[in-house]
Amino acid sequence: MRILRLARIFHVALKHGLDEFLLGHERVRGLRPFVNRILFWRDLSLPRAERLRLALVDLGPIFVKFGQMLSTRRDLLPTDIADELAKLQDRVPPFPSDQVVATLERVYGKSVGEVFASFEREPVASASVAQVHFAELPAKDGGAPTPVAVKVLRPSIAGVIEKDLALMDTAAMLVERLWSDGKRLKPRAVVAEFEKNLRDELDLTREAANCSLLRRNFRHSPLLMVPGIHWDTTEPEVLVMERMSGIPIGRIDELKAAGIDLKRLSRAGVEIFFTQVFRDGFFHADMHPGNIFVATDPANHGKYIAVDFGIVGTLSETDKRYLAVNFLAFFRRDYRRVATAHVESGWVPPGTRVDELEAEIRVVCEPIFDRPLSEISLGKVLLQLFRASRRFNVEIQPQLTLLQKTLLNVEGLGRQLDPDLDLWTTAMPFLERWMEDQIGPRALARRFETEAPYLIAALPELPRLIHQRLLAPQTASDIALKELAATQRVRNRWLAIVAALLVLVAVELR
Repeated sequence: MRILRLARIFHVALKHGLDEFLLGHERVRGLRPFVNRILFWRDLSLPRAERLRLALVDLGPIFVKFGQMLSTRRDLLPTDIADELAKLQDRVPPFPSDQVVATLERVYGKSVGEVFASFEREPVASASVAQVHFAELPAKDGGAPTPVAVKVLRPSIAGVIEKDLALMDTAAMLVERLWSDGKRLKPRAVVAEFEKNLRDELDLTREAANCSLLRRNFRHSPLLMVPGIHWDTTEPEVLVMERMSGIPIGRIDELKAAGIDLKRLSRAGVEIFFTQVFRDGFFHADMHPGNIFVATDPANHGKYIAVDFGIVGTLSETDKRYLAVNFLAFFRRDYRRVATAHVESGWVPPGTRVDELEAEIRVVCEPIFDRPLSEISLGKVLLQLFRASRRFNVEIQPQLTLLQKTLLNVEGLGRQLDPDLDLWTTAMPFLERWMEDQIGPRALARRFETEAPYLIAALPELPRLIHQRLLAPQTASDIALKELAATQRVRNRWLAIVAALLVLVAVELR
């Protein structure tokens, strides 16, 4: 099956003329006429960018997601390709409405008309794993019908993803075995993390739970809106959520016409990202333009609207502290602290020379400061850091892969809204407040508040536990500990005597 899938990928690439991207290189350019004579049957009349988009669509959801990620990296791609790949965000060819109805009736065990007061058969968005239709739930207590958005999984999508994941795992295994950097980069662990996220996307009740948590985290936020879930009609293959209206964030001209302050919007996006990461340790990890809207109604004018919660990331308290230390040190140009943090975290071998690592980080990072976002590419910075890390055997951490991807998406959105956004100035005050909250008096008070129930429950038992310990028969380890303590006390007395004699001698010499 893997060989057949590999042959399919190769066939699609040739069919759409993707070999031209390789044959454009000066070293192999001379082979182009020969290849075109052999593959005379294909039609290359469409522009290269459109052919690339069609090839990714033909290859399925994993490749579509790859194209979605690339579309946000306009600093790394030619304009024609970036514009064309942007169509993958919400313009993947839909599957027939008859299949949608069949899925709904199979899941609910009743007709669509019995579940919904109305259902629009034409999808409003079609993505790689599912598509969305507008509908209305029946009115309750004499009220009006409730507008909702209904997300339905593509039929047989699980089988397609299984084949691609198997192929990716094989490729990752070959990278580990054949490439000198393979083990350090942990490609199979990265694929496993990607596989987990994809499988999570195939269970829409899990996505509904993600949405519900993010909504609770930002319940009173002036920056972000998250739709509510209708749990009575949500199933693993069907997600029903509150219908929200807004302008897709990629439509800059429409945002301007609606009176949206783009500079403020770009700063709010950075704050939302860092709030999710450092306050909550739970973040939307698929923030491409097709999943982000901007509200224009008077009550919520200028707020972000997030949809599609199939991919989310989580961070432990240790991860958050490590990231905050690195971000703050990075923003302050304290490259030595960045280097020591890497050593402390165990990401580099313990024998690494901190001064050498510090110098390497300085070479990569120093040129990017005091410049607007339009002149800075985090993608290129990450590539340079990757090259530098090879010298010090830095281990790739799979649990942070989603965070890196999301940071690149945030940069892409910020670049579209405000090319002059100063990412560092926007982020640093938030991080400083977060660090103060983690290690300052408020953090201590919060820790005591958290542990208070356990301390109160244990306090009455302490006298009894101490009494039992005193009466308990002594073990060999207890005796050894007492002898060691006695020896230490004797040693301390002699040290005190020697210190006193040295002081007396020093006084006499004066």
